[in-house]
Amino acid sequence: MKANDIPDTKRSIANFHPSIWTDHFLSVTFDDALKVDNEMKEQAENLKEEIRMMVVVSVKNPLEKLKLVDSIQRLGVSYHFENEIDQILEHLYISYSTLLNKDRDEDLHIIVLLFRLLRQQGYRISCDIFSKFMDNSGKFKESLGNDEKGILSLYEASHMRGHGEAVLEEALEFTTTHLKTYIECSSNPHFASEVNNALKFPIRKGVTRIKAREYLEIYEQDPSHNETLLTFSKLDFNILQKLHQKELCEIYRWWKELNVPTNFPFARDRIVEDYFWVLGVYFEPHFNVGRKILTKVIAMTSIMDDIYDAYGTFEELQVFTLAINRWDISMINLLPNYMKVYYTTMLNLFEEIDRDIAIDGTSYRAHFAKEAMKRQAESYFKEAEWLNKKHKPNFEAYMEVASVSSGYALLATISFACMGDVATQEVFDWVFECPKILEASTIIARLMDDLVSYEFEKQREHVASAVECYMNSYGCSKEETYAEFKKKVEDAWKNINECSLHPASVPMPFLLCVLNLTRVIALLYSDEDGYTNAKGRTKVLIQSLLVEPVRF
Repeated sequence: MKANDIPDTKRSIANFHPSIWTDHFLSVTFDDALKVDNEMKEQAENLKEEIRMMVVVSVKNPLEKLKLVDSIQRLGVSYHFENEIDQILEHLYISYSTLLNKDRDEDLHIIVLLFRLLRQQGYRISCDIFSKFMDNSGKFKESLGNDEKGILSLYEASHMRGHGEAVLEEALEFTTTHLKTYIECSSNPHFASEVNNALKFPIRKGVTRIKAREYLEIYEQDPSHNETLLTFSKLDFNILQKLHQKELCEIYRWWKELNVPTNFPFARDRIVEDYFWVLGVYFEPHFNVGRKILTKVIAMTSIMDDIYDAYGTFEELQVFTLAINRWDISMINLLPNYMKVYYTTMLNLFEEIDRDIAIDGTSYRAHFAKEAMKRQAESYFKEAEWLNKKHKPNFEAYMEVASVSSGYALLATISFACMGDVATQEVFDWVFECPKILEASTIIARLMDDLVSYEFEKQREHVASAVECYMNSYGCSKEETYAEFKKKVEDAWKNINECSLHPASVPMPFLLCVLNLTRVIALLYSDEDGYTNAKGRTKVLIQSLLVEPVRF
């Protein structure tokens, strides 16, 4: 019996809310904005050269330059000064042991800043740098509690920890206690707000563009801020926002032609949220093609997820999976009508990807992209098979499949494919072996997703989640399972930190890409499913990046 002829049966349809953005991003007028852009860009270019001189000029105390580098990075404009910052941090790494005079009363904030910035850069700097701030029992000196800025910096640095780094574990506990006290007792509301933001999302785990928007307000309130850097950062944020609005407008037109509410009424209509997701991966201007491609892939993967998870019958899914595996337009005749629309669009999208990213000798990029999409479909089908058989796998078997169905191996592959000449075949061979850093990212994605969606998905027939599988496998309560998953997530972050240090198997930009993907999932699935239920915090965050410009 052909799939086309399968009669409509009972379907496990989820109740997803429609898009909250309607045609907002189609109604934006860009003609006037283009005129303003030229003035803004000219002013920004002049300011950028001033800042470049600040960065390269020598200062009496090299450690003081760290503060400038930190501000540049946190304001989201470091992509303009990558070479200069690389040189500064390389020099500091080579010479930091001689720069830190053990007989001097070093400033906690500066020492911790040195540690965090070097670790972020991939340098293996030891926790022994903190020994002068600890007592004989291995605890941080209580007198440090009066240094609010130093404590906040130490808290941020503690999130760079790997496994077995007891000093950083102690630092996290020590600083968290003090920071919570600051919120309650601080007479400075701006500092209290900064602390509150850090406790929710420290720099290491925060989405760069979101953290930059937050830090613009914090930096402006700092009496010691550099006015040139502040003005440049505001201009740069608004210039990029206009670019991102234009890109989203173009993508939205493609999405409108797909007519999701009519062709896929069962699916999540989230193209704006998909683009927001991609901004967390790379926001810089030179990744414009990558943003377009990755947004479309996320959007199509989201619909595919809902086909497997919330609409398709098992018989339809069998044929659908076969069609994706064959990757042949002639398979369309076997598909029901709604799948025909999806299948045609997907094949066209990957032809577009091939055109946009393939140059002589790089056809392997499109090949790996297609293979990743096939793997995605196979993982979705395996879960559908479990549901069809009423089978609840043990936790380990579930995670082997569900880590792939999280979509993060696919998104990493597509992201890499759009990163230019540095994306060699060796990089794709590496990512297809699911290296430790990617495995950690998929664990975070899967467990955080299942933690927040468990109750919602219980409302309908649905494949067993990680929560159920773990409780069944180990006889744990829901509360014990949640606690264990949070520990597993923290361990995965430690793996990401360790894998981000030199020497690395692939160039740093690819490791950063995996880190950024992880940051987005941590944001969207913190306390709620901010993708499926996009009316609350996610809407506010999107407004801050894509609707509301920074005010001068």
